[in-house]
Amino acid sequence: MIRTIGDTVVAFDCEWIPDANAARALFPDAADLPEGELLARLWAHNGATPEDPRPFVRLMQSRVVSVAMLMRSAPKVKGGDPELRLVWLPKDPDDAACRAERKVVGSFLAAIGRSQPQLVGFNSRSSDLRILAQRALALGIPAKGFLSHPAKPWEGVDYFARDNDCSIDLMDLIAGGFSGRAAALSLHEAATLCGIPGKFDAHGDQVLDLWQQGRYREIVQYNCYDAITTYLLWLRLAWVSGRFQTDQYENEQALVRELLMGLCDEPATAFLEPYLMEWDRLTDLRERFPL
Repeated sequence: MIRTIGDTVVAFDCEWIPDANAARALFPDAADLPEGELLARLWAHNGATPEDPRPFVRLMQSRVVSVAMLMRSAPKVKGGDPELRLVWLPKDPDDAACRAERKVVGSFLAAIGRSQPQLVGFNSRSSDLRILAQRALALGIPAKGFLSHPAKPWEGVDYFARDNDCSIDLMDLIAGGFSGRAAALSLHEAATLCGIPGKFDAHGDQVLDLWQQGRYREIVQYNCYDAITTYLLWLRLAWVSGRFQTDQYENEQALVRELLMGLCDEPATAFLEPYLMEWDRLTDLRERFPL
């Protein structure tokens, strides 16, 4: 499934919410409405029903509020360990200027465009990559290097092509390209059944409520959890695909644990401790009840 491992691998995840400004633009009579009414108009526009009053809002009508990444840089010397970094945007969630969508999306796309790493996501082809492209279009953010399409596949990076390894969608790979109930899976289920923490603190449908309550830091923390989980699931898939030997895989996992343990000692990243505790719980469970 995993054919190659890039010199730089970025496991990433985005969080987004319905965009009140999209309602202001789409509905000429709505410009001065309160935010709650604007969102209600968007939900109605996207097929709200009494049974589903808050349906999924189309990507271009949504606002990206957070992007988190776990980055792996290849070892600098043969036999050495890769370098790992956990990065998130907005860097300071409590700063309104940092939270601006143009800042969040623009900073991420500029970094990706410069380094052109191998991207890893979960359902990223249909969601994360698409919303980044559509919001770059809506906001007028140049995204050379991210949106560029080479004339020939071997002449450059193309994150939207399906015939290369520039962008890896773990859901697509694990599901084998099939749809329907038998093949459907969530990040939570895929990760948890592999002994990796899934959704244990918050869920995606809570992001809007957190945003409206001004709990911006909690959104970023939840986003970081998903990025770490995506990275660990990629590691496991790379291992079972033969890209890592078992001892290499165990070392790679240990490096993630060391990174998180070190970050837990810092006040700004102490929120990672529950993630480690959940990881320990799942590890203990698998040891007590081996498959």
